[in-house]
Amino acid sequence: MTISELLCFGVRPGQGNPALVIRDGGAGIAARQAFAKAANKSACVFVDAGAGDAAWTLDYFYPHTRSPLCLHATLAAARVLLADTTGPMKVRTAMRGQELVLSRNDDGFFASLSRQELPNLAPGAEPASLAELAARLLDAPRPALVSAPAVASVGSPKLLVEVADSDTLQALRPDLATIVEWGKAYGVNGIYAWCRRADGAFEGRNFNHLDPAMEDSATGVAAGALTLHLGHSLALYQGARRGQPCLIRTRLEGEQILIGGAAEYV
Repeated sequence: MTISELLCFGVRPGQGNPALVIRDGGAGIAARQAFAKAANKSACVFVDAGAGDAAWTLDYFYPHTRSPLCLHATLAAARVLLADTTGPMKVRTAMRGQELVLSRNDDGFFASLSRQELPNLAPGAEPASLAELAARLLDAPRPALVSAPAVASVGSPKLLVEVADSDTLQALRPDLATIVEWGKAYGVNGIYAWCRRADGAFEGRNFNHLDPAMEDSATGVAAGALTLHLGHSLALYQGARRGQPCLIRTRLEGEQILIGGAAEYV
C-alpha cells in the first residue's frame, strides 16, 4: 500500500482541502471505510486498476461513508497519476462507472465531466416554488435571494441559490436537517448557496450535512453545476470560514466541464 497526502484547491501553497490517495490498497469496501474513518481526512481515494479504455478506477471514501464522486480527491489522484505526463488520462469512478478525464496545465490539475441527468423535481419545481423553498431552507428572507434557484448536476445534483453578497452568504445559518430530508426525497444533494464578488469571481457554501462542522471547504461538483447553470467559466472561492481557503477553477469545452485547481503534496 502506498499512501500520499495532498492539499487540493488551495488559494496559496500550504492551503486547501486534504485528501489521501491510496495505491495498491487491496482490501474490501468495509476495510476501506474503516481506513477512511481512522485516517479522518476530508476524503480518501483508492486507485485500482482500470478496465476497458479507463487507465484507473477511483473509489472514494469520506470518514462516514463511501461516495460515488469527490472532486478534490480526484484532483489529488490526478496529481499522483499525472506525475510524468500532462494527460489526458481517462479514469472511471468505482460506484457508478462515471467517466472522468484527468489533465494538467499551468493553472493546476483538472477533471473533465459531462452534464448529468437531473432528478424529477415535480411537483413544485417551478422557479417561484423553488425560491420559497430555498428561502425557508436557508432561513433567509426572500429579498436576500437575487435570482431564481435552479438544479444542475455533473454527478451530484445541487440546488443552486444565489444570495446578494458575501456578507449574506457567510451569515447563513440554514436548517440542515430539513435540507437533508428534502434532498433525500427529491434526489438532490443539498443546497449550494453562492454570490458574485466585486472582483468578477464567485463565492459559495455547500449545505448537505447534518453537522455544521462537516461543511465543505471546496465542493467541485457544485462548481461544475454552477458552471452549467451560468454557462461560462468560473473562479469560485470557498472554505475561508472553515480555515481552509480554496479556489476552484472551471471551464466549458463543448459538452465537457473542466473542474480543477491546485494540488500539492503535504
